[in-house]
Amino acid sequence: MTLQIKDMTLDKVAIGPVAARVYQGAEYSKSPPVLIYFHGGAFQGTVPQESEFAHLIAETGAIVVMPDYNVPLGSVFPKPLETGFSIFSYLAKKRAGLGNRKSLLLVGGVEAGGNIAAAVALKARDHFADELDGQILLSPLLDPFMGSASFQKAGEFGMKDIWADGWSHYLSTGMCHPYAAPCMCSRLTGVAPALVLSSQDDPLKDETLGFATCLKNAGVEVHQHVLPAGTGWPSLYGGKTDETPSWQETVSTQFSGFVQSVSVH
Repeated sequence: MTLQIKDMTLDKVAIGPVAARVYQGAEYSKSPPVLIYFHGGAFQGTVPQESEFAHLIAETGAIVVMPDYNVPLGSVFPKPLETGFSIFSYLAKKRAGLGNRKSLLLVGGVEAGGNIAAAVALKARDHFADELDGQILLSPLLDPFMGSASFQKAGEFGMKDIWADGWSHYLSTGMCHPYAAPCMCSRLTGVAPALVLSSQDDPLKDETLGFATCLKNAGVEVHQHVLPAGTGWPSLYGGKTDETPSWQETVSTQFSGFVQSVSVH
């Protein structure tokens, strides 16, 4: 599918204009899913010039909106969440401007962006419960204590110090609200259905799957998949692999299946 990629400004968002990169197929369905996708970068990154995940999802027929969420208000909690939630609120009211009022509205993200997506889903539950159709969590960075067994692999990928610095930056106001660290939230009932993805060699695997378990225990519909080691999945957030990346087809299939599942509810 031929993709259209364009930079635009969401100029009617409550917190002020937000720059965003929008991916969509030249041929998409009448009511395409709309995914607000939060990029990674250890809470300090900006919109990457290229996002393979955004490409993949747009190729399934969705519209992907990737906002520069750290810029308008800053990158220290709760500012990125405020920006992300304002974008969600705007598109919840104006989704017809990108797709159709019947389009599914999803939030998602990788690494720190997965944290923001999970937090937006929590806040959406509290304020716009019927407007969010699902959340896509790709190896989300959720645990500021960084104590899981799988996290010990972070040093192998050169990410341990980066993530430690990122958490120190994000929580530098001294706040550790459940919106800042969703894995610490004790009230998950009513959160939007989730697609949770990780891999066997992912340093964030344990906190990713731990959060998925908490969601399921709270009665949330969860679709989860763990890719085998060596697929290149850690490269999504900066890790390296000697193998040729081979996670793309699985991710596309998992996303399409998730969309089909939530669309029947």
